[in-house]
Amino acid sequence: MTVVQGAVENVELPGEDVTGKVDIIISEWMGYFLLRESMLDSLIRARDKYLRPDTGLMFPSHCTMFFAPIMDEEDRQQSSHEYQGSMNDWFEFVESTTSTYGVDMKCLEPNYEKEQREYYMLSSKWSELPGDCVIAEPAVVKTLDMATCTLHESKGILSGASAPFNFKIEGGQGKVCSGFAGWFTSDFKSRTDDAGRDKAPKITNPVLLNTGPENGYTHWGQQVFHLTAPISLIQGEETDIQGELEMMRSTDNVRLYQCRIKYEQERKNKANGVVLNKGKQVNLLYQMP
Repeated sequence: MTVVQGAVENVELPGEDVTGKVDIIISEWMGYFLLRESMLDSLIRARDKYLRPDTGLMFPSHCTMFFAPIMDEEDRQQSSHEYQGSMNDWFEFVESTTSTYGVDMKCLEPNYEKEQREYYMLSSKWSELPGDCVIAEPAVVKTLDMATCTLHESKGILSGASAPFNFKIEGGQGKVCSGFAGWFTSDFKSRTDDAGRDKAPKITNPVLLNTGPENGYTHWGQQVFHLTAPISLIQGEETDIQGELEMMRSTDNVRLYQCRIKYEQERKNKANGVVLNKGKQVNLLYQMP
């Protein structure tokens, strides 16, 4: 075994000509909600430079991103209380500076409120969710074949190619939608692309790494996007939540991402399908710190 230390974009492997000579590339590049940290770029460059194009294997070989509505009201309310507490502190500060120093700080209030709202209410959170908190069948929002995926695909779920979702949720006593959660699976299996399907070695014992709530604790957990207000799910009704998800790199730090969730809801009578209420579209932009 020979260890070569350095960034994969810059190192040169031993031998006169190793381009296209590597049989297997193994990498644990996956971040929260799969793409956070943007490590996939380096893997794609290493694959294109070193892997045998028709017979080489990538481990993991395929990755899938999932997105689902959740009931997680205790944590959502905790975030809301922390936001309200921060704003109450601000109001006390404004009153104090006015009465003590005669300085009115209210002109800074919109910026302060925006900052606190983004921090407490519009930032995703790492969570270890119980399996029963998922209240609808998860939607697949992105799939990656590691043998063929491109640098453009690694940038996220971009505007113009956003991922649609349509969740049908049955109401119940005390049931609400507190927000959404995202996670991923990684397969270690045979190649499925046209170039390698018939030529690459077959994997006789495929393995699946699943970071979903139903599988208990993993390092990655799930990324939770709480709503600013819960969606009530009323007994005897079905609520349809339709929308789309975008995920793009932060302009301030390419290792971090932002997620835009656009959705609208429609309530129907479960017995006859009659539409009872149709809400306006909601557009929320979350930071993934």
